[in-house]
Amino acid sequence: MNDVAIAIQRLPHGADLALPSPATVSSAGADLVAAVSEPVVLAPGQHALIPTGFAIQLPDGFEAQVRARSGLAIEHGVTVLNSPGTIDADYRGEVTIPLINHGKEPYVVEPATRIAQMIIAPVVQATFELVEELDET
Repeated sequence: MNDVAIAIQRLPHGADLALPSPATVSSAGADLVAAVSEPVVLAPGQHALIPTGFAIQLPDGFEAQVRARSGLAIEHGVTVLNSPGTIDADYRGEVTIPLINHGKEPYVVEPATRIAQMIIAPVVQATFELVEELDET
């Protein structure tokens, strides 16, 4: 297993919330919670940007991927709008989650609700070479 240290800054509105952490030793992602002061109602078809109350500093050569939680998607039709979303190593703003309700009923995002998961992954930067032709498929 390769451990990567991620610097994390707790923001004032996330002071009492749990930091991202995997639910189990074998979990690929770290759970992210909603840093909202009051419930946010997502009507069917509606989307909203939900704050997490923290910012991170990834090492060069890594990205954070933000993905939906399967339970929210299956049970309520709520998912991450641009899943998987990418947080680049040079981004220092608050991690926010664009949630969308694809379900048939309103979904309420309560304070401290687990809303997404974040996976840290290595990045390969490709170089692109212009060619006259490509190999056949």
